[in-house]
Amino acid sequence: MTRGNQRELARQKNAKKQAETNKKKGADNKDGNKGMNLEQRKQRDAEMMRLKQQKAAEKKSGDAKSG
Repeated sequence: MTRGNQRELARQKNAKKQAETNKKKGADNKDGNKGMNLEQRKQRDAEMMRLKQQKAAEKKSGDAKSG
């Protein structure tokens, strides 16, 4: 019947885990879209994809040169 401490430790661990999860979620979409309309979000996302594709192409060409 001495599980009180074990439960309390599990609660603390879970609270810490939930706080970290909420931090990650908050940084992703919700706050990043604040004050932007649909067109602005589309332009931002398209620019991000262009940069991502450019980096991938550079990496691929660098791999081809090395071997």
